[in-house]
Amino acid sequence: MKNRILTIAVLLFVAVSVAAQEDNFYYENAVYNENIKTVLMYREGFNLSNPVLELNEEAVLVFKFDDFSEETKNYYYTIIHCDANWNESFLIQEDYLDGFIENPLDDYELSFNTTFEYVNYQLIIPNENVQLKLSGNYALIVYEDNDKEKIVISQRFYVVENLVDLEGTVRRATLDAFKGENQEVDFTIYHDKLQINNPREEVKVVIMQNNRWDNAIRNLKPLFIKDKTLVYDYNKENVFQAGNEFRYFDIRTNRIPGENVLSTDFYRPYFHKTLMTDDIRSNKKFFSYAEMNGKYVVESQDPEVEDYDLECDYVFTHFSLPLESILLGGSVNVFGAFTGWNANKSNEMTWNFKTSQYELSLLLKQGYYNFQYVYVPQGSLVADHKNIEGSFWEAENDYQIFVYYKSMAGRYDRLIGYRKLNSVENRN
Repeated sequence: MKNRILTIAVLLFVAVSVAAQEDNFYYENAVYNENIKTVLMYREGFNLSNPVLELNEEAVLVFKFDDFSEETKNYYYTIIHCDANWNESFLIQEDYLDGFIENPLDDYELSFNTTFEYVNYQLIIPNENVQLKLSGNYALIVYEDNDKEKIVISQRFYVVENLVDLEGTVRRATLDAFKGENQEVDFTIYHDKLQINNPREEVKVVIMQNNRWDNAIRNLKPLFIKDKTLVYDYNKENVFQAGNEFRYFDIRTNRIPGENVLSTDFYRPYFHKTLMTDDIRSNKKFFSYAEMNGKYVVESQDPEVEDYDLECDYVFTHFSLPLESILLGGSVNVFGAFTGWNANKSNEMTWNFKTSQYELSLLLKQGYYNFQYVYVPQGSLVADHKNIEGSFWEAENDYQIFVYYKSMAGRYDRLIGYRKLNSVENRN
């Protein structure tokens, strides 16, 4: 009888585990409504910062977006805790949230003095309605009419409890001495404040290049384990294609063409910016210059504009990339922070047979933008930034290292360390 009860209990546990796994969702930075534009999230006070908070620190993240709908919407938001791979954690929301689980997103204002009318929505996290109790990966979910089936935005952010120290360098890849195309990210984790019994199983690391997820290196095991020290000094497992410096353009005013803008035209009732015709850089020598590693800022150079969120206009921005022939077997995309570091149909270029060039028009808010052209092989989840842009180990890149810890008895991935390295400032 006891064996039969034990068998039933085991079967019930397996059934519950399987059901839980089927309900386990994956969250990414994504916009699910074409009326939503310019989604931003950063630490208050620094628009180019990554959305990372320390647990219990007195700082907040700013989240904002524009909606082109003809009327204000009844938006709500909730926050989901995720594991190191952005699958929903097996926790109930009360475990990691203090306050209300669901809240209205009721801070909004209408644009003014713009050719495009839009509604700007903003949110501060944490706030008086909801606070974060645990470290880890989080997804902010915005949905309409208090219906979670009508999701319009999912946005990732991080909460870290600094329990380890991270030191690292970026260098020309060890096994790449002649080509000089790659960068190697070596780092060491010091965990004096945390007892880790089985580092190879309990610690996960994620290395990201310029906040990209598609080419992130995940689940590296420590190469050496010393006293309270984990060393990740590989020769090839921690190597990224360096790429090239990001292209840039300036559309902060409609009065004159900005940098890398060929012309500004007004076709009633909207403005159009035609960018300088670009070219392939993979066959050119490397040239270093200052840029923002793929990010962008919403700004205006017009003195009468005081509130960038509400007074910066939207303009049709036209990209063009001539090639000798169409690239078969994949797509060419405009790629950067303003595309959510995603390469999909929304930023895929179209081949013009008459002009022999790839073309794309995007509706962008006035500002200063970085971007690259990437090639995405059909069926691939990784955007290739070498094929068109070239790859040079001297290029400046930001690397983000995230360290997660889950003990054998732990229920979730704790984010115990975060460090940003720069390939110039932290070069070895």
